[in-house]
Order: sequence, then C-alpha cells, then structure tokens
Amino acid sequence: MLTLDRTLAQSIVDRAMTIIDGNVNVMDHTGVIIASGEPARIGQLHEGALLVLSRQGRVEIDAALAQQLDAVRPGVNLPLIADGRIVGCVGLSGDPQRIGQQAELVRMAAEAMLEQAGLLRLLARDARLREEVTLGLIRADGPTPALAGWAEWLGIALDLPRVAAVIEVESDTLDLDAMLVELQRLHTLLSTPERGNLIAATALNELVVLKPALDRRGHWDVDEQRRRAHTLLERMRASSPLRIRLALGQYFPQPGGLALSHQIARTTMRIGKARAPQADAFFYDDHRLPVLVDDLRQAWQAEELRKPLQALLAQDRRGDLVRTLSVWFGAGMRMAPTAHRQGTGHPPQYAGLPHAAHRGTLRRGPAQYRRLRAPVSGLADA
Repeated sequence: MLTLDRTLAQSIVDRAMTIIDGNVNVMDHTGVIIASGEPARIGQLHEGALLVLSRQGRVEIDAALAQQLDAVRPGVNLPLIADGRIVGCVGLSGDPQRIGQQAELVRMAAEAMLEQAGLLRLLARDARLREEVTLGLIRADGPTPALAGWAEWLGIALDLPRVAAVIEVESDTLDLDAMLVELQRLHTLLSTPERGNLIAATALNELVVLKPALDRRGHWDVDEQRRRAHTLLERMRASSPLRIRLALGQYFPQPGGLALSHQIARTTMRIGKARAPQADAFFYDDHRLPVLVDDLRQAWQAEELRKPLQALLAQDRRGDLVRTLSVWFGAGMRMAPTAHRQGTGHPPQYAGLPHAAHRGTLRRGPAQYRRLRAPVSGLADA
C-alpha cells in the first residue's frame, strides 16, 4: 500500500516552489502538515486539509473563510490520490482565483511523483526478493517454500539449469562507500540485458551470479563457458575502475547442485588467487585436484592421502622422485607427456610404471621402480 512519507512530501514542495510564487504545504492522510515551504508549520494540523478529507474533493479558502478557521490562509487545497484512495493533500497559499490552475498542475505533478515512487518501491522490493531467492538457491537446504512462491511470482524458473560464478572486486584507491556504489553498478550491468542471470551480494566485495549452464543444444560446454566468462570480464572492466576477478564453478544437475557449485566457485577463487595472483579468471577444471582435496585438509582423509607420499619421501633423499611426481600430476598422470616435460624419451622397459620420466630416476633401474610403484600408485588412485 502506497504511503506519503516526509521525504517524498518535501520533494513535492521543493519542486513546486521553483515554479510558483507562494507557499506550498503537503499534508498526510490525517491532515497534519508533513512538508512545507515554511518549516515552522511542519507538524501543525491543517484545517483546510481536514475539509478536503471530509469532502473527498477540492476546497478553496477565500479571505472571508480563512478568518473563520484557525491558522488557515487563503488558498486552494486538493486531495492527492494514489491507488484509488486519498493518501494526503496539497495546499497552495494565495488568491484562489489566481492560483487555481497552478494548484491543479501541482496536484498532477505530485500524483505523478507518488506513482513513480510507488513503482520504484516495487522495483526495489522485487530486487530484494530476487536476491533472497538467489541466496536461498546457494544454501545447502535450498530455498524455503515461501521463497519458492516468490520465485514463481517473480517469474524465476527454479528448474532452469544454472552454474555459479563468483565475482570479487578490489581497489587500492576507492573508499568503502565508493566500492559499494561500484558493486551496485556491476550488479546492474550483470542484470542487463536480462538473460536469466540471478545475482546477489554475498560480501562487501563479492557477488554471486547464477547463470544458465547449458548451451543451445542443452549441453554443458566448458569451453563455451570460458568464452562467456572472459567476455563478461571484458564488459565489466570497460565500465568499472575496480580490479575484478571471476571464478566459475562446476555444473551439477542434481538437487542442491547450485549450493555445491557456489562452494566450488569460492574455493576455486581462493586457490586460483594463491596459485596465480596476477590472473583474473579461474576455472574449476584448471584447479580440480586442489579444489577437491581442499575440504579434506583437517579431516582424517587428509592423513590417508598423505600416507603414499610419506612412503615415497622416505626413499627419495635427493627429491628427484617428488619433482617427477609433481610433473606427472601436471601432465595428467600420463607417462609420455611427463617424459617429454622432463626432457627424456619414454623408455619402453618401464612401460606401465607411473613415473618413468626423470633422468635421475631412470638410472636407478627397475628394482627401485618396483619398490616405489605401490605407494605412487596409491597416491594416483587417491
């Protein structure tokens, strides 16, 4: 229900008094002056407004009638109508015969401002609800039935396949208020044109974007998502002075998949920044193993994962095997690319062994490989 507040009422007064010669008062639905060109009158009961409210229409007060009423001046008082009901009154001081038409113009302008304010409030409410729905989707338990109802009312398709992206901003020069303004600008940019994106602020310097996950053929295409992410980064950089980073999660079609996608996007952002501080775009597929084991750092699984490596370290006094193992993981646990990166050929006598690659290790012979194969294979299986 639309109401006339003091801020809007004073805006009506200020605008009206720039084009007319005389005082303007705005009264609420009880007849109390809530805005005036004469601030001392704010808070007073306006008898002309009471007449408007009782008659449900225009009231003109001439000099003779003004003498019969308490603290009332000659003028014209008109109802302000919004949503089919009177929400207040506007009054202009002066000779009714001279200011009658001006009063009607002021009333029309005031009602237009009321209508605009109502629309802006609805838009702001809808924006808040969209954010709440978005935040509900990335919660582990999903949106509540109430939020699901609002999503339907807002036209948000909860069954549309989506993937989570995290956008992080930073600046060495802007203060907090300026940062928030820039973050809101990015929010608007990401919402326009409307392409099914759901956006919400998750921190003072962070946004989550739930974007459509599938291409026109209905497939999850990682390369296409990369291209879109880089295009989006370019758009944001062109309109913002902030340092902007983006991390894309993984698509999960099952219930609760968006919460997991968001968790992975945030972890990808953190790990990506640590491994490549100068980069601006991070993708789960590029950091799959560190992201997957990230939550295991303090768990019993972490100790189990370390056991094969500890067995390897016990027999690797010079560190050659660990370096080779690192290259092997970087090559996707494939022997030929590992040997190539280490600058050796792929010796056929070691075919089937996980890390026949490093020159130093190659000279140690099959016996040592047989001793090391079990722990390294265990690490690969992990």
